[in-house]
Amino acid sequence: MSDPILDVRQLRAGYGDEDILHGVSITVTEGRIVAIIGPNGSGKSTLLKAIYGLIPIRAGAVSLAGKQLAGLRPHRITALGANLVPQLSNVFPDLSVSENLEVGATLNRHRLRERLDAVLAALPNLRALLTRRAATLSGGQRQILAVGRALMSDPRLLIL
Repeated sequence: MSDPILDVRQLRAGYGDEDILHGVSITVTEGRIVAIIGPNGSGKSTLLKAIYGLIPIRAGAVSLAGKQLAGLRPHRITALGANLVPQLSNVFPDLSVSENLEVGATLNRHRLRERLDAVLAALPNLRALLTRRAATLSGGQRQILAVGRALMSDPRLLIL
């Protein structure tokens, strides 16, 4: 088995004084797809937010390719090679599709054209929408744009 790209051990996290996650552990190896399933309110979103630094980790450890993530802000986690596509509020509605994609390349400005070409090759339906404001897109088109924006950073780990 190859070294994990993501290793979560005995994670405890939550909101306010309440723990939502109680000792969650997962391992994701490079090139694998891992799904977290469960009913509403079971902690799936809380787990992803804790991994990506949006809520504090109270106990346990999270590492990305061997680097500890606890206490890091999301932009640092993106720089280390992970990116998150949130379920809601996942695009900048007042920006065009093209501008949203450019925002995703903030850490790769020197590779903007290369990353844009790669994302448009992977998500060809975005090409016809480049000049449209994100607010005018359907829900499905917004989700595709959000994935495209996350891919602009060329992540090793994409969290959906």
